[in-house]
Amino acid sequence: MQNIEFNGKGSPADVPGFLVGHAEHKEVPTGLSVVLCPQGALGGLAKAGYATGTRQMDGLEPDHMVDQVHGLLFTGGSSFGLNACEGVQKFLEERGHGLSAGPFCIPIVPAAVIFDLALARNKARPDAQMAYQACLSANDQVMKRGNQGAGKGATVGKFFGLEQACKSGLGGASLKMAQLKAGCLAVVNAFGDIMDERGNLICGARTSPKSCELASTELQYLNGSTRPAFGPPQNTTLAVITTNARLNKQEACKVARIAHHGMVRTVCPTHTTFDGDLVVVLTSGQVEADLNGLGVLFSCLVSMAILDGVRSAESWGDLPAASEIRPLSRN
Repeated sequence: MQNIEFNGKGSPADVPGFLVGHAEHKEVPTGLSVVLCPQGALGGLAKAGYATGTRQMDGLEPDHMVDQVHGLLFTGGSSFGLNACEGVQKFLEERGHGLSAGPFCIPIVPAAVIFDLALARNKARPDAQMAYQACLSANDQVMKRGNQGAGKGATVGKFFGLEQACKSGLGGASLKMAQLKAGCLAVVNAFGDIMDERGNLICGARTSPKSCELASTELQYLNGSTRPAFGPPQNTTLAVITTNARLNKQEACKVARIAHHGMVRTVCPTHTTFDGDLVVVLTSGQVEADLNGLGVLFSCLVSMAILDGVRSAESWGDLPAASEIRPLSRN
């Protein structure tokens, strides 16, 4: 049996060839995060939510002819935030990183958004300049987490609306098993509540705007309550996993789908019609590994990164963080 070293405070940059950077508005709760792979990485995608907001993610689909990406952007600002992708492309193009198309260098940068406009009160949105600054700050050192980057405006537990939700954020995790390495970054902006390793609720919908007691979204539905449809998609959990495992595009998509089980273990309910959940896998492709084994490992990383993002978050305004919430048993 091979020894697995898990790091509950890891990041995608724990895999050689990948860098992570963040930028956020100083006063308004919104921001973005980038994962750079300047030399290119093969990517795969699995979407399980029904309200995704993306740009160029079709390049990660198994039948798309492009099989290399050079960066990935997770951003606040809902669909407005997708414009920030130009800043990542500009940074990479200036340095000659991208697909060669005659005299042109075209960086491939898929992007996905979370909805944080309500918490930010629509006062600011991530833009290309912010994304460029995130690229300048990108490194392979210890990753910032919690209310950083794309996690700055993230919230969870919105059955009763934002006023009874909790503040969450951005988290990460990584692992090493012999020569195999993998790292994960997750932005936790879920409609549902968050469960810890024992299945207890630690963050989510609260019983009232001033309360620090959890109401259990699952229990609300079991008791016959319903949540009216939102306007624009307002909830999403985004995760990216980097690895040095040798995968083709179809395999990367398959293992990304298996990794969604990490969301199922930690978000209740997950993959709802209100959520835009997705998992991206990026690989530099050096180490042979079993596909199903990778799926199990990656699902563990997704769970760990989600819990890290929630536990690392700090309160914002009237929204408490997990550190202020009384856990609730689901038994």
